[in-house]
Amino acid sequence: MAWLILNRPASRNSLSEELLAELIDALASIGRDASIRAVVIAAEAPAFCSGHDLRELTARRTDPDGGRSFFARICELSSTMMMSVVQLPQPVIACVQGAASAAGCQLVASCDLAVAAADATFATPGVDIGLFCTSPMVALSRNVAPKHAMEMLLTGDAMAAADARRIGLVNRVVPAGEERAEAMRLARRISSKSATAIRFGKRAFHTQLAMGLADAYEHASRVMVENLLDADAKEGIGAFLAKRPPQWSD
Repeated sequence: MAWLILNRPASRNSLSEELLAELIDALASIGRDASIRAVVIAAEAPAFCSGHDLRELTARRTDPDGGRSFFARICELSSTMMMSVVQLPQPVIACVQGAASAAGCQLVASCDLAVAAADATFATPGVDIGLFCTSPMVALSRNVAPKHAMEMLLTGDAMAAADARRIGLVNRVVPAGEERAEAMRLARRISSKSATAIRFGKRAFHTQLAMGLADAYEHASRVMVENLLDADAKEGIGAFLAKRPPQWSD
């Protein structure tokens, strides 16, 4: 298991250019390490992540192009980082305490699973500062029903952890201070499964989401055939029929 800890507490763990680049590099390294079976993304208090670093963005308005090139770079880096989470072979669990706002909420939505402290909050408050959360919208709208997503995007209101769980943005809510232990329990549970099967499944899950129904079934069937031919499936099915614990190849 690997932990990625956002550690810019003075700026509420905002996603600066440097932090985005570091996360992209760290995720790439983790993706190449077959010994890592699950990843937890957490943060130092007081917030999980407040979104992009607005001070950094504002400072670039004095650039000759008014900041356009830098804004485009930040958006590209952010999208690359979010896609790195989605495309990582290992499952990624968000471990949320405090506020997850704007791109911070996007990060939670991009993770495969999310555990939240009971006092955590979730928001896409760009409308409050004249900046619609269009990039966070992409991940959010793929996690929750459209009307829930639009309410968050149009109002900017903070949502309590219990409500985030109700609409499907969060899997588990635990008492404040217990979120890391719960995330670790969940990661260990996942790590006990066949890593090969998990890799097959995570990749297929995200691929079929972008497809129509018939294409999704065709793709899922092809993946299942390949999975059935894998040594871990042979071992797992054999162990189930023999009523013994499986011994995974990895």
